[in-house]
Amino acid sequence: MAHIKAAVAHEFGKPLVVEDVDLRAPHGSEVEVTLDAVAICHSDISYAEGGWGGSLPAVYGHEAAGRISAVGPNVRGLEPGDSVVVTLIRACGACPSCAGGKPTVCETPYDGDHGPLKTVDGGKLHQAMASGAFAEKVVVEQSQVVKISHDIPKDSAALIACGVITGVGAVVNAAGLRAGQDVVVIGAGGVGLNAIQGARIAGARRIVAVDMSEAKLEIAREFGATDGVLASDPKPWRAAQKAMGRGADAVIVTVGAIPAYDAAPRYLAGGGKVIMVGMPHSGDMSSYEPVTMAFMGQGMVGSKMGDVVIQRDIPWMVDLYLQGRLKLDELISGRWTLDQINEAIADTKTGAARRNVILFDR
Repeated sequence: MAHIKAAVAHEFGKPLVVEDVDLRAPHGSEVEVTLDAVAICHSDISYAEGGWGGSLPAVYGHEAAGRISAVGPNVRGLEPGDSVVVTLIRACGACPSCAGGKPTVCETPYDGDHGPLKTVDGGKLHQAMASGAFAEKVVVEQSQVVKISHDIPKDSAALIACGVITGVGAVVNAAGLRAGQDVVVIGAGGVGLNAIQGARIAGARRIVAVDMSEAKLEIAREFGATDGVLASDPKPWRAAQKAMGRGADAVIVTVGAIPAYDAAPRYLAGGGKVIMVGMPHSGDMSSYEPVTMAFMGQGMVGSKMGDVVIQRDIPWMVDLYLQGRLKLDELISGRWTLDQINEAIADTKTGAARRNVILFDR
């Protein structure tokens, strides 16, 4: 049993507490990863605020990168010293979803209350999102990690674990965007910027960013948006349609805001799809006019983690980064220590940050 430092949530809506916890050695097909970096995702914040319920005390964090420091006896193809990205996508490989190529919605449940984490006095400590990466080390299933080149900085690599695959994957996998089609991305935060550059990589003709902030629309243009529309405009879908000359083939909603979901179908062309990425709190409800969507042959599709297969999709994204075609370094707006995690979360909640990253000093 290793003693490590982790940021622990003891109460919903209260600051995290950086304290010593116990982490057991990897079993079976598990690997232990000594983390170099973990990014702060809005999903971590929603959980910590109690927006989706869950077990306490808990260690959140799921967007991480580091080096393997130990492996279980059944691990194949990975060894200590390998650089890896750590994701929350724990896939059994055998259920109908995994067998059908949808590991992000694996049907085999995971009980984080009985994972590798314990309090120092042996009490329950929930490994949130099968990761618990707001900590110096994690023990996760081999299915959750992907070996990457040592050439990619770990702070940039960490972003691939969630924000990048979620945004890029929403366009490439969930929307199935073809070259020449038109895209609207609602929300120009961390995931939105990745949806924008995913649309650019996929060959979109027009990429319209929609956000409440003019400053964020300018950043969106740096990542490939051809046009920007303020969501505060009375009818922003009209400005987007004017920029495209038509409705959108895909509308990617990257924010968990009900007004964004209510408006999303209005941006669509006939046959277009709303891709639902941003996650509102449990119980929040949206509304739309089904007769219009039925008549126009439109659809709404949920996309969890960009519908990725991490062993297939992360390597090509890393390669695009190394070629200079996928922006990662530019996504980082702040670097913090674990002791500063509550400040980093507060900064993220302002909406101004692209991605804040916790660095572990080695």
